[in-house]
Amino acid sequence: MASTDAKTIKKIIYTIEIAEITKDPRLFKKVHENIWEFRIRYGKQQIRLLAFWDKSKAQETLVVVSQGFFKKSGKIPSKEINKALQMRANYFENL
Repeated sequence: MASTDAKTIKKIIYTIEIAEITKDPRLFKKVHENIWEFRIRYGKQQIRLLAFWDKSKAQETLVVVSQGFFKKSGKIPSKEINKALQMRANYFENL
């Protein structure tokens, strides 16, 4: 996603802001015990952000996006889920 154009990045940010306001369940899907898929459509592109929740602070929950990718098939590649799980483990080890 490093080479993503400015319009696509704006769409990603806009969709995240909408999700924060509306809490629309169509935008998030649980794909593993602790990993969620944030779904964004832009034109013909299927953009996916994998994320996890940090509820360590009682007053607020933080959603941490581990990585993003363009989805090309119906199923999320297991390497992407494994990468998100490793990033989650590293995140909580370093709190």
